[in-house]
Amino acid sequence: MYHETVLLTESIEYLGVTPGGIYVDATFGGGGHSKGILELMDGKGRLYAFDQDEDAKRNTEQQEFSADPSFSFIHSNFRHLKRQLRAEAVKPGRVNGILADLGVSSFQLDTAERGFSYRFDATLDMRMNKQDGPTAADVLNEKDAESLQRIFSEYGEVRNAKTLALATIRFREQKPFRTTGDLVDLCVKNISGDRMRYLSQVFQALRMEVNDELGALEDFLKDALEMLAPGGRLAVITFHSLEDRMVKNFLKTGNIQGEQQKDFYGNIERPFEVLTKKPLEPSETEISRNPRARSAKLRVGVKNG
Repeated sequence: MYHETVLLTESIEYLGVTPGGIYVDATFGGGGHSKGILELMDGKGRLYAFDQDEDAKRNTEQQEFSADPSFSFIHSNFRHLKRQLRAEAVKPGRVNGILADLGVSSFQLDTAERGFSYRFDATLDMRMNKQDGPTAADVLNEKDAESLQRIFSEYGEVRNAKTLALATIRFREQKPFRTTGDLVDLCVKNISGDRMRYLSQVFQALRMEVNDELGALEDFLKDALEMLAPGGRLAVITFHSLEDRMVKNFLKTGNIQGEQQKDFYGNIERPFEVLTKKPLEPSETEISRNPRARSAKLRVGVKNG
């Protein structure tokens, strides 16, 4: 299985899909959300699916998505949402619903050569787009101690981030980081707390840095607000507290800082009506079936006119 789609029923239900509309699956992955959206569209309207991963692009062909006249795949990071949709002749203010699932797919985690998992000894890569930017090995070999501490602390919530950052510098003075095994060796000598949790936190932190995940999310949210039609819906599934806070703030205020903005007349601007006062989370049944869903949170807003 490529990936078991998280909060599938809830997210599509909140998206409010109707035949004839224009929709975006901003994170195609294994295509679970796209498949559900297309079923509700009933052959009318358009679904644009984004993914920067080559494997996801191949997945559209294997599952015959390309045979559906309502479906268009866009091989791009979702941070370029507005630019790519405009290239498809979709104007701002015309999209009826946008859905994003920020989780890493099971396929990516379980494919050794991608370097996302500590369970395999492979090249320390972690790029979602293997043609773009520095690898995780580059980050570990080139960043200074202060930058590494920030990455481990902010993105991974690693308790001994400073100790690990300094240990990284010492490690690479002996030999450069090349494989996930090198990173595991570093972590094992500096573990604080549970082994698996610690490794997961460190690997997550590096993945988020390598792919500029928070920067991409901010760009996406800004573009999504501009592209949505009045009454259009934005649904985002997050797996990290920083991501969830960004989405929560954006739905409430229109910016990730959560700072209230006022118009010319002094009225507080409310870009969305928030449908999820508290985020929706997976049921115990879903978590027992798919443990990776445990930290998922869904937030949804309707764009105000």
